[in-house]
Amino acid sequence: MIKIKNLTKKFDQFVAINDLNFDVAEGEVLGFLGPNGAGKSTTMKVITGFLSPTAGTVEIDGHDILKNPIRAKSSIGYLPEGAPCYGDMSVSEFLSFIAKIRGFRNEEVYKRVQSVLNAVALHSVHQQSIDTLSKGFKRRVGLAQAIMHDPKVLILDEPTDGLDPNQKHQVRELIKNLAKDKIVIISTHILEEVSAVCSRAIIIDSGEIVADGTPTELESRSKYHHAVSVRFTENYNPRADLSELFGIGEIVEDENEIFTILSDTKEPIFNQISEVARSKNWPVAEFHVNRGQLEDVFRLVTSQSREGDR
Repeated sequence: MIKIKNLTKKFDQFVAINDLNFDVAEGEVLGFLGPNGAGKSTTMKVITGFLSPTAGTVEIDGHDILKNPIRAKSSIGYLPEGAPCYGDMSVSEFLSFIAKIRGFRNEEVYKRVQSVLNAVALHSVHQQSIDTLSKGFKRRVGLAQAIMHDPKVLILDEPTDGLDPNQKHQVRELIKNLAKDKIVIISTHILEEVSAVCSRAIIIDSGEIVADGTPTELESRSKYHHAVSVRFTENYNPRADLSELFGIGEIVEDENEIFTILSDTKEPIFNQISEVARSKNWPVAEFHVNRGQLEDVFRLVTSQSREGDR
């Protein structure tokens, strides 16, 4: 269990994080979201003990990060943004070095290195120097060092930053496999990451929590929740057919000629629209319900926060 209570971090007069309170339980994968400069990386650094808080407490598995830093940090695996490594070392040499720092000795060093090489699929490059690796493999090396000691808590700052779509998919699959018996916190500004790997998301802005819930709960706050999208096989405008229908809000057409019909009441409207479509013989090519857009909620809660500041 991670317990964050009244956590605040100031740099002179600048408040980077302001009175954060949240818990994270074992088995949760928490997405930590926010605009650039919102305080995500600062929060990660305070949780890991890299920075000291101005006020508040962080408990890792019952150990206060300030009062008992060795015990607390021994439970943490940390992948910082950028994941600095010794580029002239081979992958195996670097991971052996990390294993020894973590307290492993003799045969146990070899066993731990082999274990993490298998876990993050690095055997094909284990003899290469880190400087020669692609960004995707470098992030895997960062993940490997973070899990060397099989930590209870895994904290990942922008784990897929700079990766191509295939590399992102590979790293996300690795995270999901690692998360089965751990607490995982992922700091990211990539919203698709939340839907891909997270069981819960917290959005912060200006150092404060502005939303907290499962991805599905947050998506339900979107104006697109229960919206119906329709694409036609020929030129057709459904607005007149829907003008008298209760619960219908704005109707938006995009550049691909897909009409998105919003629910004015946040209640399902699919059945009413499908009945109209049948009675009016709509030339439908595509017809589906939108579950809500996390990007829409992100913009909504962060813009409200900034308006409150003004």
